[in-house]
Amino acid sequence: MNTRLKIRLGVAYDGFDLKLDLDLPGRGVTTLFGPSGSGKSTLLRCLAGLERSRTGFIKLADSVWQDEGAGIFLPTHQRPLGYVFQEPRLFNHLTVRGNLEFGFKRTPANERRLGWNQIIELLALSHLLDRKPQHLSLGEQQRVAIGRALLASPKLLLMDEPLASLDIARKREVLVFIRKLHDELDIPVVYVSHSLQEVLQITDTLVLLRDGRVIASGPITALCSELSSYLADMAGSILETTVLAHEPEFALSRLAFSGGQLYVPIQDCDVGHALRVHVLARNVSIALEKPPISTSILNIIEAKIIAISEPEAGQHSVQIKLDVGVPLLANISRKSLHTLALEPGQKVYALVKAVALAQGLVAV
Repeated sequence: MNTRLKIRLGVAYDGFDLKLDLDLPGRGVTTLFGPSGSGKSTLLRCLAGLERSRTGFIKLADSVWQDEGAGIFLPTHQRPLGYVFQEPRLFNHLTVRGNLEFGFKRTPANERRLGWNQIIELLALSHLLDRKPQHLSLGEQQRVAIGRALLASPKLLLMDEPLASLDIARKREVLVFIRKLHDELDIPVVYVSHSLQEVLQITDTLVLLRDGRVIASGPITALCSELSSYLADMAGSILETTVLAHEPEFALSRLAFSGGQLYVPIQDCDVGHALRVHVLARNVSIALEKPPISTSILNIIEAKIIAISEPEAGQHSVQIKLDVGVPLLANISRKSLHTLALEPGQKVYALVKAVALAQGLVAV
């Protein structure tokens, strides 16, 4: 079934004006990404029915939650959604079991699509059930909050910067479980973040917001290469890969993607496992001919130049958009562009000097 989430909103108050029209996949993780004040949380609150757009329209699959033109506005408690906030917001007088049952009992037994044991196992909560929230780490508390939202069997899960209050270690911990939601549950998620590292790890569809407007929207694998001016030093390309083989004698793993293969530091996962990688444009060089075997660079991919950015006055580099089966960006010097006489349509070789696993998360 081609489930869609359709949103048309207009919200205005002093100093801010949100106006957007979105047609999003009703599956996977859609991330609202942008600077503070761009409208991410306001959009989420409108989806939840916590804020009302007087011109709004919200429809998930065949269910209309809001249509102001037809006089329809479902209050929050009538919308089949789960909401995870920046802070866990657990009931301190209840145990973990009590907090989870609060979500579970909200939904009549005949409407439950997610089972108790399924969520307890998914989020590794069984050993925490008899504790109270004040005796949990923040990461554990956030997992309980996610479990409580899921046990209401929502048809849409909203997550408003759920990692914002966590330190780097707890962020890594909770991201593991958010990825498991993505992989194992067929529940669409709308996720708010201003952290590019989070976005790279979990996003299927990216909505870039700025000043209450949609700057761009689409699959992250296609969109990432179009956002170079916004992402600055983090500009690059997202590649969806699978583990083809491990070479433990060299501490390397070989990954396959639609345009070829890449070597990365050895990964602790099985052959066939899916991995998402982020190739920074600054780590891609261009050669007119395939370098000889004597080069130290392992990742050499045949490519075709799709576009060359217009050099800006005072800037020493230009950006080249390549086709290697998927879009790949390269930043090279203006002198190299002139020396190699590069032009669109030309066949070249991309030399990838470093590949970052998007599954990693580092302190910034």
